[in-house]
Amino acid sequence: MNILRFGLKSFVLVKTKFIHGTNNCLSKVTTMSSAKSIEDLGYGFNAYGQLRKLNENGQPGDEPFQFNISDDHQECQTHYEVLGAAITDHIYHLLQTHENLIKLPVPRGSSEENGTFIFVSKDYDKKDVLLVLIHGSGAVRAGQWARSLIINDCLETGTQIPYIRQAHARGYGIMILNPNDNYRQNKAISHSGSSEEHAKYVWKEYIQNTKASSILIVAHSYGGILTVMLADKQKKLFEKRVKAVAFTDSVHSFSGIKVSKHLNKIARNWVSSTALLDSPMKSPESDVYRVSAGHTKHEMTSSSCMDSVFKFFEEKLKEEFK
Repeated sequence: MNILRFGLKSFVLVKTKFIHGTNNCLSKVTTMSSAKSIEDLGYGFNAYGQLRKLNENGQPGDEPFQFNISDDHQECQTHYEVLGAAITDHIYHLLQTHENLIKLPVPRGSSEENGTFIFVSKDYDKKDVLLVLIHGSGAVRAGQWARSLIINDCLETGTQIPYIRQAHARGYGIMILNPNDNYRQNKAISHSGSSEEHAKYVWKEYIQNTKASSILIVAHSYGGILTVMLADKQKKLFEKRVKAVAFTDSVHSFSGIKVSKHLNKIARNWVSSTALLDSPMKSPESDVYRVSAGHTKHEMTSSSCMDSVFKFFEEKLKEEFK
């Protein structure tokens, strides 16, 4: 396993006044309490990317996160949501300071007070190959696969950072969508009031304007629905430029959109299973070919199959240049 290592100081989140409005209970939590860092809440990430309670010296100790901080379930849930919001800011911080990614506004010209943003690598729009990462639904934000894994396991399994580093090493351009960040002050963000709006806007305003002749997509869970939607709505450009799609336990079969022949040809879905990694799984004729992700937990699939995903991408790119 490749452990994500960082200096301990890097895990102290800089306090911010920016509050993440969402379409779930996070917006309610942040109105109850000013934005806090993970350190404010008594936590830090150790050198192995594991969330731990701070010890008497102010350093991450051995005690992991505990949901039950009192007998009041609502108090415990509120604490969890506040911590989740702090972790979201912390991951944003890591994407910029450690992975050298840049924020781009959605919609263009908006500020963080009335809009959201995506992350991109430097010169992403000039690269021949562009990797697009799309997470699932719920509380996760750009840079995350599963908040529960970030809190209870580690940054390596719960964040998109390993994918970002693999892409950097291969010289790909990188773009990270943020489709769940839909509200500010209980008001829908223009062109990002839903995950679908966000994906369509980012495709039209950013993705299609890049130089990339080969676009690669990794889409987890509900991100698969957004990908199938783009393949349907942007059919001509999608089929011309998207060379490979890696679904990780995608739920796109619930979208009601018929998977195109092109998408069937270039995509693969790594699904949760007890079978060994890459073992063929039963796949409907009209759907994307399925293989095992090598893990039984839905939220772990993106992490567990990453090496296979990049091998798949390289194979598809070689096919393109034959």
